[in-house]
Amino acid sequence: MRTATEPGRLQGTAERLERGASFPTWLRVGFWACIVIAVAAVVRRAVVLASPAGNSGPPQMTALDAWFRMHAALTWAHILCALALVALLPFVMRSGRGVSPGLERAFFLLGVTTGVTAYAMSANAVGGWVERSAVLFFDTLFLVSLARAYAMGRRGDRMQKRRWMVRAVAILLGIATTRPVMGVFFATSPMTHWTTRQFFGVAFWIGFSINTLAIEFWLRSTAAGRRLA
Repeated sequence: MRTATEPGRLQGTAERLERGASFPTWLRVGFWACIVIAVAAVVRRAVVLASPAGNSGPPQMTALDAWFRMHAALTWAHILCALALVALLPFVMRSGRGVSPGLERAFFLLGVTTGVTAYAMSANAVGGWVERSAVLFFDTLFLVSLARAYAMGRRGDRMQKRRWMVRAVAILLGIATTRPVMGVFFATSPMTHWTTRQFFGVAFWIGFSINTLAIEFWLRSTAAGRRLA
């Protein structure tokens, strides 16, 4: 049963979430690390797509680059939308008072576009059905989180809107977490003899799961999270 002062406490929690004051240090570090990795991954992919095809580099990496060149138009559409979306995140996740309605609309629009192009890219997934299943699961979870955040915003529920936005951002940045996981698989492939097709999807499941579980743990381990998650 809620006390008379509980709505005021929940409103205060919502305001702290919007200011970012409730985010612990480990979450802030992870957020910025994922931002850097995501931007670096997009820049590298863009450079490769814009460069003439070559055979320099490890064979598995060269084969992966060749795959993305075969689907260049869709890859460009996806990575440019994703880059724009990631660039908005530091502004969208800061103080709620500083986020303009136009910036928020751009966040939702770019989020939907990134999600839709991710679905399209999964039709020719490098990692086959293992990767495709990860994309279908986590991309759907991302879009559902976006839709819930938008719906909560329309209802004027600032707390729930912010919570669903945090979930969506964590899932989105899961693609960055897959990069170091893939790096481990690439580095150990001479010993494991796993090909890119074999480990690409596994890396997707690991990377996205880490982000999704980490943010859910944080949300549900707070007092407000246990009541409202």
